Amino acid sequence: MAWLVLLLSGFLETVWAVALESSKGFTRLVPSLVFGIALLFSMGGLAYAMRTIPIGTGYAVWVGIGAVGTAVYGMAVLGDPVTMARIGCLLLIVSGVVGLKVLH
Repeated sequence: MAWLVLLLSGFLETVWAVALESSKGFTRLVPSLVFGIALLFSMGGLAYAMRTIPIGTGYAVWVGIGAVGTAVYGMAVLGDPVTMARIGCLLLIVSGVVGLKVLH
């Protein structure tokens, strides 16, 4: 159960990162509210997961999911550059996250 919560919390990290950008410095209400709610649930889920998952593993997986999710969203939706180097680096992050899970 902790791993599922951690995965969902990592996804919510992507949500709050995207909402933070969309809030334009907290000048737009709806994205600002989405940011706050997603942040609260993301951190709460991380805290719950770390009751049974070691902090180093849990935090790295959480950040990895959020970073990759945010980067992919940026490339797919916001027009961020899509290069083989960027994709390769994201695959390295994914392999690290998978490795942490396998070695847990």
